[in-house]
Amino acid sequence: MAYVVTENCIRCKYTDCVDVCPVDCFREGENFLVIDPEECIDCTLCVAECPAEAIYAEDDVPEDQLHFIELNAELARTFAPITEKKDPPEDADDWLHVKDKLKYLER
Repeated sequence: MAYVVTENCIRCKYTDCVDVCPVDCFREGENFLVIDPEECIDCTLCVAECPAEAIYAEDDVPEDQLHFIELNAELARTFAPITEKKDPPEDADDWLHVKDKLKYLER
């Protein structure tokens, strides 16, 4: 069972989770991170580090976010690996509690 990055990461893209990942399974897009399910070892370390509370165990993904399981797997094939924490976008805090952000995802 892999962990999954869900909608709340879109346009927030805090990278605190990247620093604690022992297997470098995060991939970075323009305004979203994903977890490569083939690399994730289910260690749970990233969950507590995510300020956006956007990371869930695959079995715990909220029902309205289940499509993010497939989306993480798909985008992990095209997004570049990220292995070090970066500064979040300047407006990340403004986007933290915005709902329905999928339309803002840049592939």
